[in-house]
Amino acid sequence: MSSETKDPGAAVRAVGTQLETASGREASSGAGAVPGDLAMTRRLWPFMLASAVGLVPFTIYSTFLVPMAAASGGGVAALGQLRGLGGLAALAVGTALAPLIDRVRREWAAAAGLAVLAVSAALGASGEFLLLAVFCLLVGAGTAVLNPALTAAAADRFDNDAAAGRAATLITATQSLTALLAAPLVALPALVWGWRGDLWAISALCAVLALYFLLRGRRGTGAEAAEKAKRPGYLESFRLLGALPGVVPLILVAMLRTAAFMGYLAYLAAFYDERFGLAPEPFAIVWTLSGTAFFLGNLLAGRLLSADKARIPAERLMTLALLVALAALVGVFFTHTLWLALPLTALVGAGHATVAACVTTLLVRRCGSLRGTALSVNAAGMSFGVFLGAGLGGVGLALGGFAGTAAALGGLTVVALVLARVAARSPASAGN
Repeated sequence: MSSETKDPGAAVRAVGTQLETASGREASSGAGAVPGDLAMTRRLWPFMLASAVGLVPFTIYSTFLVPMAAASGGGVAALGQLRGLGGLAALAVGTALAPLIDRVRREWAAAAGLAVLAVSAALGASGEFLLLAVFCLLVGAGTAVLNPALTAAAADRFDNDAAAGRAATLITATQSLTALLAAPLVALPALVWGWRGDLWAISALCAVLALYFLLRGRRGTGAEAAEKAKRPGYLESFRLLGALPGVVPLILVAMLRTAAFMGYLAYLAAFYDERFGLAPEPFAIVWTLSGTAFFLGNLLAGRLLSADKARIPAERLMTLALLVALAALVGVFFTHTLWLALPLTALVGAGHATVAACVTTLLVRRCGSLRGTALSVNAAGMSFGVFLGAGLGGVGLALGGFAGTAAALGGLTVVALVLARVAARSPASAGN
């Protein structure tokens, strides 16, 4: 029996060595320099574009739910429930395929995800109820592979941990910006060719991008293939990931943060309607305010964490952002003044976006050659968080009104705060 088998920590130390020597990264300009956002965008634009495109199929589905329900004959409620199938598929596929993200070229994983999205959009364009159910399943499965592959691939382009973390947060910032702008962007072309035309267009775009990443992946070197062949097996990847300091608490923080935020968003329109009498049209301004705050929070937090001499460690910033998000979320549901509710709504979005950027940055820094596995498991956990938050928020609302919702979602945030402190005290935090 080898010494590595006798000593479980030896396997973790071996992975730690791989984190330092993992191939597939391109040297950034200078030993410790972090390129500017424009320079990074020039190098990462294919990944950012693919990341944005990956959000569009479900945006089309949500935007045109009523006409799609009429075309399918399934009813709005039934089609709305189908959307949940995507989350279940993302949870199952993201968890099951997580270790494989690190064993194949990132570009090929991204190409596979995009190909699945292309097929799903083409099936959805039929308007048949059963095919729309398949559409939801495939979109969830495709994005569960696509998003972690793109985030890990962007981080792999740089040797410097700060630059790698910034590259990853640029991908997530692109996603949050797309979520904010996609609805009007898909609505305008639909005036010409309808929602079916939107789906056919996104199917064609995903197919082109899939071909691009497939061809790009062929540029890999023999050394890269040899390095991937040395990486741990399927189950071993999960074990080694769990052994890395602070990683499991970080993934749990992301899941609970998502649950609190998505549960809050699920009932925000109802809250503004009951408390302030805001109809859907003026509430769209509130939604835009929240989305803008989330995008800016994600973008600025990623930039702050990538600074050559960051004034605040990522772990500390994550804790502070959770405190702000907790106070603002509870404050929103208890305020009776619209002009106080609006800035609190913005603070909730900015706080959660900052936590999301911190988690992504820390996972990229701590996981190295296992970052694809980590990001995939993290995405699956956040998919579960969407269901958890909506469910607990609804229970709180039924039992205690909006005060009950604040208590339920605030409780999730408190648990996330405890786990954030656990992650901050892990050995890896000392070097960040």
